[in-house]
Amino acid sequence: MSTQSTRLASRIMVAPSVIVLFIWMIVPLAMTLYFSFRIYRLLSPDRTGWVGFANYTWFFKSPEFWLAISNTLALVLGVLIITVVLGTLIALLIDQPVKGQGVLRILVIAPFFVMPPVAAMIWDNLFMHPQNGLLGAVSRAFGAEPILYMEQYPMASIITIVAWEWLPFATLILLTAMQSLSSEQLEAAEMDGASALNRFRYIIFPHLTRAITVVILIETIFLLGIFGEIFTATQGGPGSASTTLPYMIFKQAIVAKDIGRAAAGGIIAVILANIVAFFLMRSIGKNLDA
Repeated sequence: MSTQSTRLASRIMVAPSVIVLFIWMIVPLAMTLYFSFRIYRLLSPDRTGWVGFANYTWFFKSPEFWLAISNTLALVLGVLIITVVLGTLIALLIDQPVKGQGVLRILVIAPFFVMPPVAAMIWDNLFMHPQNGLLGAVSRAFGAEPILYMEQYPMASIITIVAWEWLPFATLILLTAMQSLSSEQLEAAEMDGASALNRFRYIIFPHLTRAITVVILIETIFLLGIFGEIFTATQGGPGSASTTLPYMIFKQAIVAKDIGRAAAGGIIAVILANIVAFFLMRSIGKNLDA
């Protein structure tokens, strides 16, 4: 059993790492907060000074900001629905006793190792391109005009690309949870005459609740910061149709060279992300303690 002296010694040994990590986090956050209240434009470095909350009010008065918020939420919700539903169905298929299960699992998880810009280029050029893409060839084969997916349905296209990337993660988590389910319960239910749908509804799905919660929590954290796919495929366009909050901040920092407004956008993004995380933990985090 640990004594007071050993606990004190362990805290002293851990303290340097904790202090370094704290400084690592607090210094960039403090600098971002500092610049968010100032005029700091790289194209006019002579113009400096405090502006108070002017950078923040610019965001809230901008129609692009509210469109970016709605696009961000649509991206998160769309990807979560696709990955959870399709991940559950694919996990059910892989869980069946079939030959080549190992090869099938490798094929399923392969998209997760593709870098976001590469995934966006694959979908943009190999699948969704109106002349050279597979979907365009299928449309012409049926006598229809190819659809300009990135121009006509930019957010749907981005959601498809990101869902394709994150589907393997959801599938593996759900498959692992599914394989931890006792086969005796399913066999007993089958012997009692329960249909496949009822077995899934009353046995498999309740068992997957915690795994689905983990998928939602982890994916939401990463989906709020999606950037590479948008930059590669649509660059936030047409117009601002596929602009999310991270991409809007990027445009202010890199394109407009307005570090002050970009810093204010970063603080807003941090606050919104924490609000989303709070409500997620309150609403579905209880399943992790069950």
